[in-house]
Amino acid sequence: MNNLLFEFTVDKTAKTVFVTREFASSLSLVWDAFTKKEILDQWWAPKPFASKTKSMDFKVGGRRFYAMVSPEGNEIWAIQKYTSITPKRNFKFLNAFADKDENPQLPGSDWDFNFSEQDGKIKVSIIIYNDSLERMEKMIEMGFKEGFTMTLNELEKLLPHLKK
Repeated sequence: MNNLLFEFTVDKTAKTVFVTREFASSLSLVWDAFTKKEILDQWWAPKPFASKTKSMDFKVGGRRFYAMVSPEGNEIWAIQKYTSITPKRNFKFLNAFADKDENPQLPGSDWDFNFSEQDGKIKVSIIIYNDSLERMEKMIEMGFKEGFTMTLNELEKLLPHLKK
């Protein structure tokens, strides 16, 4: 087992999930893995699901519309609308599940990603604020912690194979 940090905390009172994960890679590679659709589609879904981006415009006001696709071909669609971007430091998006025609299912959640470099490792701190406690509890009941842990582990496996 590696000595990379991984923390997952749920604060029900604040309707917030905190995830911190370290990666042994470069800041630019980790940033690209979170912000480029061709890399996101290689890891942004817990196995055996696959990520399929229909459209992505990584800019403030832009959005990513994608599906997590099951081995049977079932699609769970979601929209990520980018609200703030500070290159290689931070980006934020509003996330909502959607139907295949891009109609969001609200309430959603606000995701805040912070990237920092320390001791040759890249730390990604993610704060996920849910508009409702019910939504957050449903997300957790659906196995969000296990699924997101698997997803971040996929990224860790992928990073050494990406071009610097």
